[in-house]
Amino acid sequence: MNLSGKKVLVTGGGSGIGLGIAQSLVEAGCEVTITGRTEAKLAAAAETFGENKPAVRARDVADRDGISELINEIGPLDIVVNCAGVNIAQRRMEVLDPADFDKLIAVNCTGFFNVMHAVLPSMRERQDGIIFNVSSIAGKRALPLAGAAYAASKFAATALGTEVGAEEAPNGIRITNVYPGEVNTPLLDDRPVPVPDDVKAKMVHPEDIGMLVVAIAGLPAHVVVPEIIVKPLYQEYL
Repeated sequence: MNLSGKKVLVTGGGSGIGLGIAQSLVEAGCEVTITGRTEAKLAAAAETFGENKPAVRARDVADRDGISELINEIGPLDIVVNCAGVNIAQRRMEVLDPADFDKLIAVNCTGFFNVMHAVLPSMRERQDGIIFNVSSIAGKRALPLAGAAYAASKFAATALGTEVGAEEAPNGIRITNVYPGEVNTPLLDDRPVPVPDDVKAKMVHPEDIGMLVVAIAGLPAHVVVPEIIVKPLYQEYL
């Protein structure tokens, strides 16, 4: 399927995986809007695109009303990428601040719900649409490295995408849960132990996931990829 002219929203598009996906979709000819909490960060990210820059709209995915207003302003979307996500340094249960737990649930799970809830009505009306929910391997396997709050939020996001994908299939809406393993993004800065540059080089890179999203989005409308795992060669997945 030719993606030229398709209207796209990428949340968390100011850095990391979201930025890599947005860049790949722009290269594929899509009309992309990136959103995130900080307008200056989004504007700086947009400058990395060259001539074909995405639109920039600052919003917090945890703000349900703000997201609903944004979707109404943009209009019907063909492709939506839920990629906003956060983690914390103090992530083990024994040191986990309940306020941090609430924050991760609000962004990593409820944020996905807010976006999907806002975009689905127009997709149902057109009987077409693609949603990518960027979860994590930690949303399929509980990993001590990820932490309790992050794993809980990503497991919830996984269930949300799977359930809604089943519900909306008769409406021609395709939902793909993407489960990245270790990815070289700014989120690594929140790791309790700094990650060496030589290890980062071996990780999945944001543009790798961008290529994957473009490939899936280009499949015929009668085909859906419900979920896909992408990880570094060195990382185990058992």
